[in-house]
Amino acid sequence: MLELLDKPAVPVRTRRPSTLAWRDFDGFAHSATARLHSSAFQLCRDWHLAQDLTQATLAKLFLSWERAVDSDNLVAYAQKILLRVYLDHRRRRSSTETVPGELREPAYSVSPELRVTLFEALASLPVRDRAIVMLRYFADHSVEQVAQELDVPITVVKSQTRRSLIKLRQMLNTERPALFAS
Repeated sequence: MLELLDKPAVPVRTRRPSTLAWRDFDGFAHSATARLHSSAFQLCRDWHLAQDLTQATLAKLFLSWERAVDSDNLVAYAQKILLRVYLDHRRRRSSTETVPGELREPAYSVSPELRVTLFEALASLPVRDRAIVMLRYFADHSVEQVAQELDVPITVVKSQTRRSLIKLRQMLNTERPALFAS
């Protein structure tokens, strides 16, 4: 039992391809890169991503070059690595994300003070009337959707909308030209 404890540990060596293996890989990489890039493009339909996939494939191939040299068909071996690199890329969530264009806030043609006046007028309406107006005109719901959300008949939504708009017109009579200007 003590003999097992006394044995010196064997240092673990990292395998690194020799200079000759590097030259073999370099020659293979130069001859196969165009074909790998074309195959990668056929997989992903994006030239830039195909270039990244080709580079990742060649890096993985270099790390396993000593095993790959023993294979019957190096091109098929590289194509298999390319396919696995592509599938790994697709599994990542970031592969489906897109960068949106420039985000633009809507340009309001009315002044901010006028918007505050409008919201103050809306706040003076009774709660259910305010909810109906907000759902109909700000959330762009249909009469049926509003009726369903508020659990009231459709006729109530129609009549309360009409009455609420009349009240708002009376309250905003002085700002009306500015509100409805195009």
